[in-house]
Amino acid sequence: MTAQKAVVLGLGRFGGGAGAVLHLAQGGYAVTVVDGLTRAQLGPAAEAVEGSVDRWLLENEANTSSAAILDGVGLVVANPAVRPDHPLLGAARSRDIRVTTEVGLLLEACPARMVLVTGTQGKSSTCKMTADLIAAAGIRVHLGGNIGGSLLESLDRIEREGVVVLELSSYQLEHLATDPHASDHAARVIAVAVTNILPDHLERHGTIERYAEVKRSVLDLLGEEGTAFLPTEDAHMRGWAPQRGALVPVFSGEGLHVSAGEFRFGEECLGQVSALSVPGRFQVDNALFALALAYTAGASPAYLAAAIPGLTGLEHRVQTLGARAGHPVIDNAVSTTPDSTASAIAAVPEGSVLLCGGRDKGLPREAFLHIAAKRVGHAFCFGEAGQSLSTDLAAAGVRAYAVASLEDAVRAAFETAPSGAAILFSPACSSFDSFNNFSERASAFLSALPPPDPA
Repeated sequence: MTAQKAVVLGLGRFGGGAGAVLHLAQGGYAVTVVDGLTRAQLGPAAEAVEGSVDRWLLENEANTSSAAILDGVGLVVANPAVRPDHPLLGAARSRDIRVTTEVGLLLEACPARMVLVTGTQGKSSTCKMTADLIAAAGIRVHLGGNIGGSLLESLDRIEREGVVVLELSSYQLEHLATDPHASDHAARVIAVAVTNILPDHLERHGTIERYAEVKRSVLDLLGEEGTAFLPTEDAHMRGWAPQRGALVPVFSGEGLHVSAGEFRFGEECLGQVSALSVPGRFQVDNALFALALAYTAGASPAYLAAAIPGLTGLEHRVQTLGARAGHPVIDNAVSTTPDSTASAIAAVPEGSVLLCGGRDKGLPREAFLHIAAKRVGHAFCFGEAGQSLSTDLAAAGVRAYAVASLEDAVRAAFETAPSGAAILFSPACSSFDSFNNFSERASAFLSALPPPDPA
């Protein structure tokens, strides 16, 4: 019997593509991988699927005609980074070949209840907190999606009684919205949450309105018995409501909110804000979402309140690295937008030294400049956006300087910072001027730091 054929368009380097290949191969598919990178550039991802790929079309071969690639194919799995208007995807749809993503395959195959989280800021931290709270209540939980890796490789360990928490990016949702089978398994989706809508990824989506509409599509994945948690007073989410399930407004006294120092879901107290030790006012909002999602998944208020003190943040998200050369260092390498850097500046001591820069995404800087003028002592701006950032910050009243590289910025910060001043790394720009991704840039920052001070 001839094996079914599938194409994975974009293997990627974060685990999702490799998970899709292994899942399809185990399901009896003969898999073709199409990617513009070389095997060396794909690195561990290519090594992970060696022996599970029937055909490789890499680098120049990735431009092979759609007809030659799609002959006999029944399924195409697209990497989220691949634009939906890619010619191969258009050709597949014109032949009535299903186009989906790694997350689409997971929604189809996952036996457990699911919680889906999206938004511009806070979705990763919210997902981690949600998973930690559910685990603290003794419920088996699995964390995946945009946060990294692939849960397809863990399907044999995911139980029907457990919970899967998925972070979904706008890129993932954009592809899911075109997959006619994505909502077929919505009955297992018990909750969705949208943390916020702020300008981002406009180079992909074009306008903030289109970006918001893509985020809104997560509501289409909610089951009849599910709950949607939405900040309905957000200008971009006003009027949103799920077609199925219930709506709970967030930051509203009638729904999910913080009142008198308590996290509250309606009349139910889920714990004390003072028990949360993760730094940053924005983490209070993330914890509020996480507590409600965990409560919806079956965690009791008593378990939730007891688990709040043990919550921790993710790496590179206003993460304290201790003192280096007499200066507290805060790593917010995850920031790729001015808004997220504004939130980080609000969370660190006044007079901190800011390191920012990279490739400008063309996003508004007003809020970032406003808070930087009040709280930043010096700023060292690197990369492609270094000059424009330093110019704008200087015009706002910050002592700002353009430097060539991230390493130069770190060196200048430690040479210039007043005694004991904190140093905040929060780029506010994408990494793609000098790095393949934010993780590489974060590693470069850590490597450039002086060693930790003796305890």
